[in-house]
Amino acid sequence: MSIYNTQGRIFNIQRFSIHDGPGIRTIVFFKGCFMRCAWCCNPESQSYDIQHMVENGKDKIVGKDVTVEEIMPELLADRAYFRRSGGGITLSGGEILGQPDFARDLLRACKENGLHTAVESTANAPFEDIAKILPYLDLYLMDIKHMDSVKHEEYTGMPNERILANAKTIAESGVELIIRTPVVPGFNDTAEEIRAIAKFAASLPGVKEHHLLPYHRLGSDKYAGLGRSYALKEILPPSQEKMEYLLSVAEESGLKCQIGG
Repeated sequence: MSIYNTQGRIFNIQRFSIHDGPGIRTIVFFKGCFMRCAWCCNPESQSYDIQHMVENGKDKIVGKDVTVEEIMPELLADRAYFRRSGGGITLSGGEILGQPDFARDLLRACKENGLHTAVESTANAPFEDIAKILPYLDLYLMDIKHMDSVKHEEYTGMPNERILANAKTIAESGVELIIRTPVVPGFNDTAEEIRAIAKFAASLPGVKEHHLLPYHRLGSDKYAGLGRSYALKEILPPSQEKMEYLLSVAEESGLKCQIGG
């Protein structure tokens, strides 16, 4: 079967993004995730099911099935911007490894058309699924949220042992790997916790960058639209001063560190 016939389930395609990879990018958001992070700003991404969500007072359907062939024209539409800015395509979610064959074939089609490829992923999946995408991948943006597995599971619904093991194997593959950490008050916003993550990131072969992503409340209104409650409604985003302090802590690792990514 042609890779262009492979089908997957997505919930959004966002063009002209300047996040999740270098340059101007188009982001493809996959439906479905293995984790349930308390701060998730895309709660509509968590379930693989096609859902109804109320947004701005209007009912909308979230999720649609598409083939690689059907969405490639939209991904190729901004090639001129990609070339000028060093941008490309990023697969995000949800968790793209919940649909590894679709991710592999979509990345392969992008590479065949000369596009820079990136994924935003927790790597919380069997490594054989990760291995499927690596030959067609230029950049892996990987979240390391916490080094303590018990606290990781408390806030995300999943332990972190497989994530940490996969981070080492991905780094050893030679694919460019950038570690990113969402900084969430009450979860991982202490010097001790950020220092531990940065130390681990610095131990990974070839890893040069660690990005700290400040917690925000964008997307919190979506929970009500899905008939759910937002678990962190009492938590405020970290101050700029706090983020700069934690940045200085992360920089002790010797990595190139930045706020945002």
